[in-house]
Amino acid sequence: MRQLALLLGFLSSSAMAQQAGTVGGRMVEPEGQALPEPKAANVRVPGVILEPRAVKPDAASLARLEVPQGFNVGMFAQGLGNARLLAVADDGTVYLTRRAEGDVVMLRDTDGDGRAEMQRTVARRPGMHGIAISGRTVYLVAQKDVLKAPILGDGSFGPLELLAGDLPDAGQHSARSIAMGPDGMLYLGVGSTCNACTETSPESASVLRMSSDGKSRTIYASGLRHTIGFDWQPRSGALYGMDHGIDWLGDEQQPEELNRIEMGKSYGWPYIYGMGGENPQDDPPNDLTMADLNQAATGPVLGYTAHAAPMQLAFYRGAMFPRAFQGDAFVTFRGSWNRALPSGYEVARVRFDMSGNPTKFEPFVRGFFQTGSNGPSQSGRPVGLAVARDGALLFTDDINGVIYRVSYAGSDHAGTMLAPPPRRTPEMEMRPKGTALAIARDETRTRTTATLAVTSSSIMANRSIALRQSAYGEDQSPALTWSGLPAGATHLAILMEDPDAQAGNPFVHWVAWNVPANLGGLPEGLPKDLQLADPKGMRQGRTTRGSTGYYGPRPPIGDPPHHYHFQIFALSAPLDLQIGATREQLLAAMAGKVVARGELVGTYAQASPPVKR
Repeated sequence: MRQLALLLGFLSSSAMAQQAGTVGGRMVEPEGQALPEPKAANVRVPGVILEPRAVKPDAASLARLEVPQGFNVGMFAQGLGNARLLAVADDGTVYLTRRAEGDVVMLRDTDGDGRAEMQRTVARRPGMHGIAISGRTVYLVAQKDVLKAPILGDGSFGPLELLAGDLPDAGQHSARSIAMGPDGMLYLGVGSTCNACTETSPESASVLRMSSDGKSRTIYASGLRHTIGFDWQPRSGALYGMDHGIDWLGDEQQPEELNRIEMGKSYGWPYIYGMGGENPQDDPPNDLTMADLNQAATGPVLGYTAHAAPMQLAFYRGAMFPRAFQGDAFVTFRGSWNRALPSGYEVARVRFDMSGNPTKFEPFVRGFFQTGSNGPSQSGRPVGLAVARDGALLFTDDINGVIYRVSYAGSDHAGTMLAPPPRRTPEMEMRPKGTALAIARDETRTRTTATLAVTSSSIMANRSIALRQSAYGEDQSPALTWSGLPAGATHLAILMEDPDAQAGNPFVHWVAWNVPANLGGLPEGLPKDLQLADPKGMRQGRTTRGSTGYYGPRPPIGDPPHHYHFQIFALSAPLDLQIGATREQLLAAMAGKVVARGELVGTYAQASPPVKR
């Protein structure tokens, strides 16, 4: 009955077709509807299921589309089925992924009339979705596979080469995306398996960063429920992405997030959302508080109407639109299902200032959503987005199989393209700073000669570490024991490092602190949580991989044995570090508190790929 009442109320209000966003953390009110303040963390708001009835697009629906003055919307191609994401090659060829059909379609406008006369399937793979083009190479991502292929002279693809086949299980969010960064690395959007839960894979709900040959990858940023659309701002080079908010928190919660995505940062999901909102569905684990999680989370730079479902995002660098559009972003919003007042069903513009900072959302293409005596309806659900070689904006409708083309007919064209984003190194490289192992750093020096004896029931000094403790095996942390604690030692910190991964710059495999010193040891197979229940109060930080907790040896296959240093530091006091801290933050906090130290060194090599059982 509540859903029926909400729907009847919706039909009686002309204001309900309006959209809303936030600017600089403030909610922006649409005409006739004030958006409420975020709900308190302990208030559960009932959700609503309402999907507007789908109607087929026609000449009348095309004429209803609203765009700014001087712009026109036409159909670039039709009859494309489940038309999802777009990419445009340097020669102007348009490529479309279709998830349901599991393929990639090549489209060309051969006579320059703004419509694609040629369509051809050029690749097939179940679950095909993400696509990125760099020169004459295309990169594709399905649910678990990352692939690449050469683009041949006729625009077709050569044989698909598998770069990685072990992405996390998809679960609820199987729409993976991919982009080539200004640093020459591949970036992958990997959604969560659920609405709000504790993930079993640290690579879920993240943006991954992978070498273009697929041989290495790290977790670039975490706590991102489902970031499909992301791109680099042309002026600043910063990475921005739109993240899908949590469902079932109520009509106005959570806002869809525009995030500045930076290496090593967590964006709060599943506990913290929006401008510091706390998710009442999930309790913090192991005596952590929402305040702990809030402190460690990075908030969005702008928010948009809840449940609007952001899809692809692209910055405009083309020459066709007015110069004021250059450096701004466009975002497709597929549309809500979990909101009494439908949101989305449109393409929005995100304005950026000349320094490359976002300032506000504003409508760009809308009119797909209608109200009427038969209830709310929609004639399009925008998904894919790309800028064509001539500067027109292309976007897809995955329900009706249409690619739309937005052109500009005014006289004030930009005339020249905006330069590509500057090549930049990610701001927070997870590799440690400095050339020494932690035990040789100034921060871990002691005033005495006290040395800890570090042993393990499963690792013999300078002998091979067991497969089960490697990332090729079960990734189980080893049992560790220590003795020789001096008086006054209250807690321990642990750092596991591999100096052979990169000369003079160790790979960090484990960061832990506030281990009670009187325990005498740790059991094998500790959880990878930010804070543990047993030992109570033990916290774990981020590895070079970008994950939390122990990350076992994983040297490149065929490398000679790498050396893994399990370094234990006895401290005179517990450390006041926020959850998820890095190795450098831990070292800085330990300075002046180390009263003894010791290490155990094991080796590991992987001659061939492990046999899967």
